[in-house]
Amino acid sequence: MKLIVGLGNPGKGYAPSRHNVGARAVQHMSKRLAAPLKRLGALASVAEATVGETHLFLAVPRTYMNESGRALTSLVRRLHIPSPREVLVIYDDMDLPLGKIRVRPRGSPGGHRGLSSVIEALGTEELPRLRIGIGRPPPGVDEVTYVLGGFTPPEEDLLVQVLDKVYEAIVTIQEKGLGQAMNLYN
Repeated sequence: MKLIVGLGNPGKGYAPSRHNVGARAVQHMSKRLAAPLKRLGALASVAEATVGETHLFLAVPRTYMNESGRALTSLVRRLHIPSPREVLVIYDDMDLPLGKIRVRPRGSPGGHRGLSSVIEALGTEELPRLRIGIGRPPPGVDEVTYVLGGFTPPEEDLLVQVLDKVYEAIVTIQEKGLGQAMNLYN
């Protein structure tokens, strides 16, 4: 992978939300690699890093989740990413329980509007992704309120471990390939 992108919504109000867990994963990785994210134009913040022998870019779009594709097409063009297969998109998934991650080489957006925007903008479902489970809302809580809400303190404690696991999965992808990461982390 040449470009690792964590989806989320911009602004401090959205930062702690479940929907921003993809952006938080990239921010966590940027800290672990001592590669600070810096604004690159109006659409994204980007860092350059090296994992193993691979030079890569970490990015967090500055667009709203449903407009993530606009940021991605700009990044792919500006950073000279040769193919969507060189992009790894990280995002939240309600169909996975909190604490679980899934790595996939391609597939449909599965109802995730941020990923739908990316797939539409790049024109392909042949796009590697890493899904981070946030679980389903409790009875009586609608999905929008749930994903835009924050984690409970015990969930935050678990999330720290999950973000470390995401970091390790990305290192595995870079050093050993997507297939090996799928075997170890799915």
